[in-house]
Amino acid sequence: MTEACYKFEKLEVCSISLKLSDCIYDIAEKLPVIENNNLKSQIIRASTSVSLNIAEGSKGTSNAEQLRYLRISLHSMVEVIACLRIIEHRNYLNKDNQIMKQTLEVTNLLFAKLNAFIKSIRKPE
Repeated sequence: MTEACYKFEKLEVCSISLKLSDCIYDIAEKLPVIENNNLKSQIIRASTSVSLNIAEGSKGTSNAEQLRYLRISLHSMVEVIACLRIIEHRNYLNKDNQIMKQTLEVTNLLFAKLNAFIKSIRKPE
C-alpha cells in the first residue's frame, strides 16, 4: 500500500473501517440471491458509508464539521450492526461462523474507537 498522504488515511478508525468493509464484502458473498437488492446491497452501502464519512469529515474546517461526519459514520455502524443481526436472525450465517466472528470483532472495535474519537474532539457540554 502507498504511503498515507491524506489526513483520513492516518486515522486508526479509517484503517479499521476498511477492514470492516472487507469483512462485509465476504459476508455479502454468502448471502442468498434473494437478498441481492435488499440486505446485501444495504449492508455494503452502510459499511462503505462508515469509511466515506470518516474521510469526508477529516477534511472539515472545524471540529464541529468533523464531528458531524463522525456521527454519521457511527449511525452507519449501527445500520451495519442491525444488518448483521438480521443475517443471524434469518439464519443466513450464525455468530459462530468464522466470517461472522471476525466481522463482529471488527464491528465492536470500530464502534468503540469511533465513540472514543468523537469524545476526544467534542467540546465539553
